[in-house]
Amino acid sequence: MQDIEPYYRWRDYYVAAEDKDSPFYGREYSELHYTDKIYNYYIHPQWDYFGSPTLYMKLLFADYDDGYAIMEFIGEWNDCITNDIMFLKRDVADVLIEKGINKFILLCDNVLNFHGSDDCYYEEWWDDIKDAGGWVCMVNSFDHVATEMKRTRLQYYTHFGAVFNDVNWHNKLPEMVFQEITGRLAHGQRYLE
Repeated sequence: MQDIEPYYRWRDYYVAAEDKDSPFYGREYSELHYTDKIYNYYIHPQWDYFGSPTLYMKLLFADYDDGYAIMEFIGEWNDCITNDIMFLKRDVADVLIEKGINKFILLCDNVLNFHGSDDCYYEEWWDDIKDAGGWVCMVNSFDHVATEMKRTRLQYYTHFGAVFNDVNWHNKLPEMVFQEITGRLAHGQRYLE
């Protein structure tokens, strides 16, 4: 896991540690010292800790004019034991919502497992952004991850599933990823079995 680093090709357009409105403003990173672990596995030092011992993230891009943020995740999303959604909602999403972000693209390519609890924080997130035309979309989740998300009833508050799992975002600019997700959502595509 230490070789998986957050996507870095958008750094010419946005760096969360340099954005005064970002919850990660002012963070400093090492390229040499690996200190954070997910279970017994060290992870690349560029990932951001946001309160969860099993899930780390990187705010890859935020566009305050168009109101969207793109976040990449790594690890195990565990709402059952470590209440990851609470930390994500309170310490990241709420900060961005306050600054005008209401559309969230969550890149889940490296989310290896999902353990759901209840949907209260997801419902709260949805309530906070829906009147502004906002949404949360989980992109490129593994099938077993999406199955557990559906079992936890997240499809009522977020978008995810097969229709969002073939997004080749690595070779696109952030605004192109946003336009692609917006286009898919405009066609009413939500979780499909």
